[in-house]
Amino acid sequence: SEDGDIIDCIDIYKQHAFDHPALKNHKIQMKPSMEFEAKTTTIQNNRFDEQITSQIWTKSGDCPDGTIPVRRVSREDIRRASSPSRFGKKARRTYSFLDNALQHKGNFNITAENVKYPRPISISEAVLVALGFNYLGARSDINVWNPPLVEAKDYSSGQIWLLAGLSDAFESVEAGWAVRTISIPRSVLLYLVYQSDGYGQTGCFNHLCSGFVQISPKIALGAAIEPVSHVSQKQYYFTASIMMDLNTRNWWLTCANNVIGYWPASLFGYLKHSATAVQWGGEVHSPNLRRKPHTLTSMGSGRMAADSWQKASYHTNMRIKDYSLFVKYP
Repeated sequence: SEDGDIIDCIDIYKQHAFDHPALKNHKIQMKPSMEFEAKTTTIQNNRFDEQITSQIWTKSGDCPDGTIPVRRVSREDIRRASSPSRFGKKARRTYSFLDNALQHKGNFNITAENVKYPRPISISEAVLVALGFNYLGARSDINVWNPPLVEAKDYSSGQIWLLAGLSDAFESVEAGWAVRTISIPRSVLLYLVYQSDGYGQTGCFNHLCSGFVQISPKIALGAAIEPVSHVSQKQYYFTASIMMDLNTRNWWLTCANNVIGYWPASLFGYLKHSATAVQWGGEVHSPNLRRKPHTLTSMGSGRMAADSWQKASYHTNMRIKDYSLFVKYP
């Protein structure tokens, strides 16, 4: 690829997903068995906004039917990790509101609970949280930016999360965009995450561990997307949707009009039933948060939400799906 990535076309039946012990003898599902969004309403984005549908590597070729594109891991990818054991993983954390959400308890204060159970000092988040139901899916139009500054070994993203389980041992499926600082020029990539123990020993980004079953030959997870938004210019976004197939309990991911693949139900305990929380927002991971000198890494566009459209990064058309089977406002 012109940005330096090497993309391998892997036989769909020999992909890394099937190395997971829970997927032994797994029969691949080539498409969802149900229509996810037949009952929904959508507000059109501003007429100047445009959905991203391509990745840089596709300028150099494509993968044939029956294969999936997989970005080859580089030495720089591994060197950038905080430690070999944490390569491809997020930092551990606790979401204390999940204990109450699991029991469907109301009237709890997320801000107050975060004081009692603080997030890791290496993570900063700005999120909208939906609680109180059993969620079968969520989606959002995610505005895509290349933040003005991302320091080496830092990470900045815009994404959606679906979560379930206990506060310190929860499960999640996630998707969005993130910034890769090792490439020159710095690039914005499409990515996914799954894990089942509060970002402990399980799960990873993209195909860095087994689990996620990809069916699309058009999208390479972890590869750069283009174009991106700029201040006071045309805005770009992609629609990310994570929905459960009720016939198989698999969680299906659709991004930028492509059905990419699914997380099999056998990977999970709590998420095999439903999610109990949904988050939309952004993250910054840095070893230099809440300390001096503080990291200069930006989240989103680097501008405050009050600066509004064409300046601040956004999520719009946020929707959830519960057991009513309607896709609706959270």
